[in-house]
Amino acid sequence: MRPVVLPPNLVPRFYRGGAAIAALRGIDAAAERTPEEWVGSTTTVYGERELGLSRLPDGRLLRDAVAADPPAFLGPDHSAQLGPDPRLLVKLLDAGERLPVHMHPDDPFARERLEWPYGKTEAWIVIATEGPGATMHVGFREEVSAETLERWVGDQDGQALLDALNVMEVRDGDVLYVPAGMPHAIGEGVLILELQQPSDFSILLEWKGFASGEDEASLGLGWDAVLPCVDRSATDPDRLWGDRLPAEADAFFRAERLEPSASAELERGFAILLFTSGAGELHSEAGEPLSVARGDTVLVPWDAGTCRLEGDIAGVACRPPAPGPGGVV
Repeated sequence: MRPVVLPPNLVPRFYRGGAAIAALRGIDAAAERTPEEWVGSTTTVYGERELGLSRLPDGRLLRDAVAADPPAFLGPDHSAQLGPDPRLLVKLLDAGERLPVHMHPDDPFARERLEWPYGKTEAWIVIATEGPGATMHVGFREEVSAETLERWVGDQDGQALLDALNVMEVRDGDVLYVPAGMPHAIGEGVLILELQQPSDFSILLEWKGFASGEDEASLGLGWDAVLPCVDRSATDPDRLWGDRLPAEADAFFRAERLEPSASAELERGFAILLFTSGAGELHSEAGEPLSVARGDTVLVPWDAGTCRLEGDIAGVACRPPAPGPGGVV
């Protein structure tokens, strides 16, 4: 089974964006509110049966292909310990406007209240920004009381919510780690590669002008149920921000930078590759080399064996969590 270049898989959302994805991927610009591409996805948009799922070049849904032969795609250890689920969702996200202040529930809440095994811990790798001054807002600068948070959300005081967050001015290559529960907002004019747990649960603390109402903003559960999920503690941004993912992210996903090289060997295993510059060839044990270039997204199955990247090409390899002893990650 050879690595394959994946076709585009654009997903409409409630916020503006998409032009930067089209430019990177070399495709025609879609509608104004198509700001995400779900890459190598076996996950659906919340409430949808198929939207969000990726297709292979032969037209099969990747989800179905993986389910039919998990060891070939994911490897014997992963499939034996973690099942036929890659446990990974990779996205390109183009913020054509500032996103609202929001957060994502953790695993226990998702299992108990949403009947899904995963919450949403995520990480962002900045691919491009529209000039200097691009910002991310992550985690409260100071501890916020439950009463204050409830008042801000009830009054829809978006400015108070935003002002209470750490502000990080980002540039190409920066990496931010965002654990489940942590409030955040992505600034306008940022193109990111996002690695996350495979779910689509967002709780919009700032919903006015973005969601249809409080029911949608709170996932239909109401504020009394979801506000306790919010991490109200003071957050040190240096814990989340750097040039690589922190070790604690390994339990959820892994990322490896691919630098231009005469020949660079890739760790064997399931991976989603995004190439951000240059051109080259991806060699595998499964057949002829695959020509790759800036903007390509490539799925590498376990069965491809050990791969080698050659040429003046750079990108990122996104991987699932590594199976741990006894199947615990």
